[in-house]
Amino acid sequence: MKKLPLLLAILLALPLLALAQAPGPKAAAVVTEIEALERQRFAAQVKKDYAFLEKAFADDLVYTHGSGVQNTKAEYIQSIKDGKSQYGKIDIDALNVRPYNDGRTAVVNGTIRITSPPQADGSTSVARIKYVVVQIKDKKKGWQVVLWQAQKQAS
Repeated sequence: MKKLPLLLAILLALPLLALAQAPGPKAAAVVTEIEALERQRFAAQVKKDYAFLEKAFADDLVYTHGSGVQNTKAEYIQSIKDGKSQYGKIDIDALNVRPYNDGRTAVVNGTIRITSPPQADGSTSVARIKYVVVQIKDKKKGWQVVLWQAQKQAS
């Protein structure tokens, strides 16, 4: 009887495993491209490069912050403009990209360190964040982040 739930779980997971792209040149190219886009996206957040962020985020983006607050694309970009979301520096500690759907979807998970801009006294704070992003390749718009979830880690 105990084997039945395990067997059921395996059978339910098989279709998901079938979507995973086998390692190869196409998958490697997707990984390289997405890794570069993630680095550019974080740099754009720091530099307040709104044009890049407008392109990088899908119109239907759902971003769930580590605090549980959710933003749309427009809300998140506006939060950077308003100074509610501020970044002095973003360092990538770990980055893992998994291509799916024949290279048209990528699931990214990683760990970043966000350093706040210097305060009036010159001090900064650092937040360690684990995150997951789903990117979809649109035929006209290219790669776009459709889902982004962050989780603050203990210091």
